[in-house]
Amino acid sequence: MNIGDVAARSGLPAKTIRYYEDIGLISPDRSANGYRSFREKDLHKLAFLARARALGFSIEECRALLHLYEDESRASAEVKEIAVHHLEQIERKIADLREMHDTLATLVDACAGDQRPDCPILQTLGNETPGRG
Repeated sequence: MNIGDVAARSGLPAKTIRYYEDIGLISPDRSANGYRSFREKDLHKLAFLARARALGFSIEECRALLHLYEDESRASAEVKEIAVHHLEQIERKIADLREMHDTLATLVDACAGDQRPDCPILQTLGNETPGRG
């Protein structure tokens, strides 16, 4: 398969596939003229990477997961450790987003949104104490 074929089948842009090759996640064969020649196993790896990236795993986490996937003597505990760590990162991000949401919602509620110039949103962003200025 050429890069266009594997891109269409994996759902990944050709640029991403070339990047994954550059960083060593995949290693397609090369023909005599230098064109990439992808095998089914390359397509399978790319689909694996696409799903892992869709779940937010980093490139290095994907590298580790792909290595474990290919290692039939792996311990599932290693896989779970990576997934648990990633889940904890997601939970921290969710908590941060909730805090951002609550802060912004409070500021939006505090802003009259009328013709007056005073605005607690801008005051807070400007690091001023709301109600002053």
